[in-house]
Amino acid sequence: MRDHDTRRRKQVKPSTTVSTSTRLSTFAPFRVRAFRFQWPADLATSWAFEMETLILGWYVLVETRSVLLLTIFVSLQHVGTLLAPMFGVMADRLGHRNVLCAMRGIYATLATTMMIFAFTGVLTPVHVFALASLMGLVRPSDMGMRAALVGNTMPPAQLMSAMGIQRTTQDSAKIAGALTGAGLVAFLGMAPAYLVVAGLYVTSTLLTLKAGSGARPAHAATSRASPWRDLREGAAYVWATPHIRAVMCLAFMLNLTAFPLFNGLQPYVAKEVFLTDQRGLGFLVAGAASGALISALVLSRHGGAFPPARMMLVGCVLWYAFLLLYALVPTHLAVGVFVLFLAGCAHSVSQVPMAALLLRTMSEKFRGRVMGIRMLMIYGNVPGLIIAGELIGRIGYAATATIYCVLGIAVAVLIAVHWRAHFWRRDALLNAR
Repeated sequence: MRDHDTRRRKQVKPSTTVSTSTRLSTFAPFRVRAFRFQWPADLATSWAFEMETLILGWYVLVETRSVLLLTIFVSLQHVGTLLAPMFGVMADRLGHRNVLCAMRGIYATLATTMMIFAFTGVLTPVHVFALASLMGLVRPSDMGMRAALVGNTMPPAQLMSAMGIQRTTQDSAKIAGALTGAGLVAFLGMAPAYLVVAGLYVTSTLLTLKAGSGARPAHAATSRASPWRDLREGAAYVWATPHIRAVMCLAFMLNLTAFPLFNGLQPYVAKEVFLTDQRGLGFLVAGAASGALISALVLSRHGGAFPPARMMLVGCVLWYAFLLLYALVPTHLAVGVFVLFLAGCAHSVSQVPMAALLLRTMSEKFRGRVMGIRMLMIYGNVPGLIIAGELIGRIGYAATATIYCVLGIAVAVLIAVHWRAHFWRRDALLNAR
């Protein structure tokens, strides 16, 4: 264990890394050529993700009139989290850019199929569930692979700034996807809207081809070692590194309790709580994304001025607090949008330092596998959504959200106390600035 700690300290030089990052321009990561291609590729993918989720989520809710089927549909998009660690193994072997490009080619193929079904008038909820299941095998690994690719191409001093800017691809997509996705369906119909989604996926695939080298990683095994052995090595590395293990626990709890309230259940809240339509849903999602976008931009410039580990934990608690307030506010759309804006700000405050800490402190050899395991934690969405759907039918949305938020805050505090030597002490390595 002493040797492991020594190696980990050699990997991180917080006194120079973080202090340098505070002096960098917000847009300094764009000086790296690979990032100039990756950022628009990630942006196109994220826009397509958000548009697709809202378009199909509303379609399922309207066609089936069942919140339980809505939560099952959203859960299907996360079923591939069980495969995410193996995607990480492939990325460490074949190259992060190569695997990410192949994944985005699959998105384009499935979206084109959905578009054809919609144009020919044969689309049914059965088709939507089937194609969503196939997409769900691959899609959960996208976030981990794009973060690993940033880690490969970005100097350590720019990681906090790069991850803040990278977060804008998701947050701006929630705004654009929410407003344009819902609006396109309302004004043009589902088939033309899906033409836009398919086009975005094709664009992202082509841009990803330019994001970095297609060469095998220098540390890739030259022998035909078993992928399962690589996976076991990655899991052992995560378990043997206390702060990474703690981050994984926190990430699972966030996906179990926070993300279902923040993302998956919004169509239900818009329709049944605020009694609004697709446009109202778009405003709710855009409000949350606007807060996250502004917060991410601020962190990309000034994030290095704060203790990263403390900022992550405080952001998690604030996120839960605002989600709880959102569940208890009067049923007025404008108030809900404002509270979700605040929740979005807290969301970025928790997620940006979490990603930067992982990328900055992990071994390059295990980068793909660690991020794959990180994406495995997204599987918490599946039981979280299904349990929420059942609880809402029994005790209502407000009571369900209260249970989720109180549980999440309790776990975040417990993690801060149990791993305080790594996350809360001022002299902790992860809080160095």
